[in-house]
Amino acid sequence: MAAIHLPAVLVADDDPDDRLLLQDAWAENPIANPLIQVGDGEHVLEYLRREGRYAGQTTLPRPGLIILDLNMPKKDGRETLREIRADPALRGLPVVILTTSKAEDDVARCYDLGANGFITKPVSFQELVSLVKGLGQYWFEIVRLPAATPV
Repeated sequence: MAAIHLPAVLVADDDPDDRLLLQDAWAENPIANPLIQVGDGEHVLEYLRREGRYAGQTTLPRPGLIILDLNMPKKDGRETLREIRADPALRGLPVVILTTSKAEDDVARCYDLGANGFITKPVSFQELVSLVKGLGQYWFEIVRLPAATPV
């Protein structure tokens, strides 16, 4: 019987505390999908294209879902989303924005750029746990994602 490979989730957030909280909220839920975290949009694109620190790494899983913070150094979430949607090899990957922004122009701009969702970060850890549960149910139980394969 073939092993089941679950789609990984690639998260970009420049705040190490937010990444740790997301990792802890992930662990609080019954989500078996691997969580891969990076600190900015530049690293997202390097990971997806196997460039920079990821060059030559052929066994890293292609993510089934990308979660982007908007305001990051080097390459912010908007620019990262724009580049993902412009790349024929990447444009089909679902991208959800997870940010502190509540600005209507950010919401509109992200959807214009091709985001699949826009979520404002919750204030409490328990709200984050509930949010992750909802994300897990939607993206891994309801929606069908492509099987995980190395890029």
